[in-house]
Amino acid sequence: VVTLVTHSSPGGGSDVFLRELVRHLRRHVDATFVVENVSGGSGARAVARVATADPDGSVFYATTPTYVLTTLLSQPQYGYEDLDPLVNFFTDSEIVYTRADGPFMTLPDVVDHARSDRGRWGAANPASLERQAAEELKRAAFVDAAIISHEGGGDLMINVLNGTLDIGVGEIGETRAQLEAGQIRLLATFNRTRIEAYPDVPTIQEYGYDVVMEKFRGLAGPQGLPPEIIAIWNEAAKRLLADPEYIAAYGQENLIANYIPHDAYAVFVGAFASDTEDFLRDAGVIQ
Repeated sequence: VVTLVTHSSPGGGSDVFLRELVRHLRRHVDATFVVENVSGGSGARAVARVATADPDGSVFYATTPTYVLTTLLSQPQYGYEDLDPLVNFFTDSEIVYTRADGPFMTLPDVVDHARSDRGRWGAANPASLERQAAEELKRAAFVDAAIISHEGGGDLMINVLNGTLDIGVGEIGETRAQLEAGQIRLLATFNRTRIEAYPDVPTIQEYGYDVVMEKFRGLAGPQGLPPEIIAIWNEAAKRLLADPEYIAAYGQENLIANYIPHDAYAVFVGAFASDTEDFLRDAGVIQ
């Protein structure tokens, strides 16, 4: 049995990613996969669960920027350096959304409201890329909106739909059901380019705010993974991303395939951590 651990609650972005991954992975890897949700500590508990496991290929963690941010912000006992980045699968699109029957038609409407009445913006946990994206947008727009954290994307959605929040910042994959039901309106994406499936949704940069946030999605294991395990995953990831059934599935979730094998992934995560640390220092969040 191979256990794939996520800090995400059921229905959250990483949870959805892992469950979909497992469904298709079974065609390429002869193993039984289970998904385990370990919430709490902005991802620290999930990282500790994997960091302290045997490096025998039986336990992996779903990587996102959260595990780097949590390490930098709260210096838990086990951080991103205690895991070995295994392979990256995707880049996930980050978006700003509001309820469809609400007063905000565009991102400038939201910013104007935040100027006159402070505003309430929602993001996932304090150590999420969404939280960082919201903070960077707030700085770029020179507003002082209150940013409210949530443990997962599901809780955040409820508070956008009931009008407690003006907007939510989240992954497009988490919002699919509400988008299809016409319950929410997309206002902008943090990607460098517009999302293929939503060509009418502008980028944050198009509104004049120089903020780009693209979320990586992959796997990491405990330090000391055997070379043969790494080789199996590198090959499986490559085959999986070329699998027509999986292409159709991840295309629906608006995920962008971004295969980064083991050796390059460690460098990639290290560079992301270094850039993020610089941002947090500049912002005065960490000393």
